[in-house]
Amino acid sequence: MDVDPCTLLITCPDRPGLVASVAQFLADRGANILHADQHIDHEKNLFLQRIQFLIDTAGVARVAREFDEVALRFEMEWSLQTPRSKVRVAILTSRESHCLADLLSRWAIDEMRNSELVLVASNHPDHGFLADHYGIPFHHVPVDPEDRSSHPKRIREICDEEEIDLVVLARYMQIIPESMVIDYQNQIINIHHSFLPAFAGAKPYHQAHTRGVKLVGATAHYVTTELDEGPIIVQDVMRVSHRDGIRELRQKGRDLEKVVLARAVRLHLESRVLPYGNRTAVFD
Repeated sequence: MDVDPCTLLITCPDRPGLVASVAQFLADRGANILHADQHIDHEKNLFLQRIQFLIDTAGVARVAREFDEVALRFEMEWSLQTPRSKVRVAILTSRESHCLADLLSRWAIDEMRNSELVLVASNHPDHGFLADHYGIPFHHVPVDPEDRSSHPKRIREICDEEEIDLVVLARYMQIIPESMVIDYQNQIINIHHSFLPAFAGAKPYHQAHTRGVKLVGATAHYVTTELDEGPIIVQDVMRVSHRDGIRELRQKGRDLEKVVLARAVRLHLESRVLPYGNRTAVFD
């Protein structure tokens, strides 16, 4: 039997009978539930669930075709992922290469499952050799000082042409246009070199050094129309001391940025992140 592990994500108003109804629907179509995790936000009266299950190929088609019956009854928003529906990914970067190099190496060792890394694009030409090394198409899209709108316009065209499902900002120091953010809602992940909401905006390590902090952090979040305000996926911190200058803070921060961004991308690819409002439920 041809068996595919599938993942079903559900968001809806909380009410009795949800878990039983979904489980019965899957059982009636021959599914074997492997994992089921859920969260209730009592303040919003919101139910969020992630279910991973095994089912044969014919069963996958039935679930995709017939789950709307359950979804309509419970006012559900839902999505279904199978290994055959690979997420098409684009990485955008600027001059710094540490996050890009780390992500490329993870794709090379097949750590980022359920996905296809389609392209790397940058406003600097520096990283073409790195993308070439891993066999990933590279697009150099310079920023024209006399026509700054041409760069984001071309980036959008490339992503649309390649039917990109997820855009990863690996220290990409350009603003994503509002129209693209809206059209790619919860499909653009950014790494911010700070433990948001502290030290948002430019030069967070300078801000941290000025304040004499004892921890530096990194935050991976979905991009929204408000800068550095999107739903947070992953955060982590590292201890620093009075002996650390801005250079040392940056160096330590880079280690965090790589790990935090990679973890966020992997969680997204494994359908473990359910955004709602400006928050996320992360089923890790």
